[in-house]
Amino acid sequence: MEIRPATSADLPAIAAIYDAEVLGGIATFATVPPGTDYWESRLHSPAAGDHVFVAESDGAVVGYAYSGSYRPRDAYARTRETSVYLADAARGRGTGRALYDALLATLSADGMRLAVAVVALPNDPSVALHRACGFSSVGVLHDVGHKFGRWIDTELFELLLT
Repeated sequence: MEIRPATSADLPAIAAIYDAEVLGGIATFATVPPGTDYWESRLHSPAAGDHVFVAESDGAVVGYAYSGSYRPRDAYARTRETSVYLADAARGRGTGRALYDALLATLSADGMRLAVAVVALPNDPSVALHRACGFSSVGVLHDVGHKFGRWIDTELFELLLT
């Protein structure tokens, strides 16, 4: 498996992984697939601390991790929200950890101060990944999202980078 910065050529695979979660999972609260233009803007964000990494195995993208703005106000500029998404075949194989290791090291090198992650519950593998990467739980928001006819809680995690 290779972990590397994403390129425009990776965007259809990234979109496919995300769209599967949009349409069938709760890891994102999006309800409509956003298309590759959304990913193109993430990939080419000029903001310091905005990154997209992919995991490639046997020539195929099997997962990705990205960081982006936590909030739009200037005082949050050194805080980044992070996410990891994996194709079903890549789960439980260390792919998420490898992606996060690359992303978090890059965020530290960028001078970012804090990484924040939001995990929809229940999601034991994601909670375990965040804890293994050094994130701490800072609370649960109850009934914060509504998808597939039910209310969903999220758990907020933070990792001090510097």
